[in-house]
Amino acid sequence: MNMQEAATRADKMLDEMFDQVHPEVRWTHGPTTTGSCDVTRRRAVMTIVSPERRGNFLGVVDRAWRASGYRMKSINNDPDVPAIFAQTEDGFGVSLIVGGEGQVFFEVDTPCVEESEVAESTTQATAPTYEGMEHIPRPNIRSPFWSAGAP
Repeated sequence: MNMQEAATRADKMLDEMFDQVHPEVRWTHGPTTTGSCDVTRRRAVMTIVSPERRGNFLGVVDRAWRASGYRMKSINNDPDVPAIFAQTEDGFGVSLIVGGEGQVFFEVDTPCVEESEVAESTTQATAPTYEGMEHIPRPNIRSPFWSAGAP
């Protein structure tokens, strides 16, 4: 497997995870980074996930990853900045991290693979892409379910 194939697999893993979230959340691509033999794909959730719904959201992701056969490596149950870290049988690392103002970030880190060029993801984001901006803004899309209880 080369870096592009690994990046494509990472995109598929993220797509499959987002397909498990109901009602759906809107997301945008984060930066793709490459190392000497690995790739990291990132996505940021732009839907406001209220503190009251955060546990539901983490539960959906935890169940989806376990159902996919991922091994849970670490779960941080901090109420403000929870996180889930898991790994596939073939060494792909997956993580969910809740950051500032409750914004949810996903990453997939590939194992070391054959060096190659890596194109940007072809998966269509479901929120604006914020191209040209230095940083992705905080979540700004309301959901009747996921944002319930948020001001």
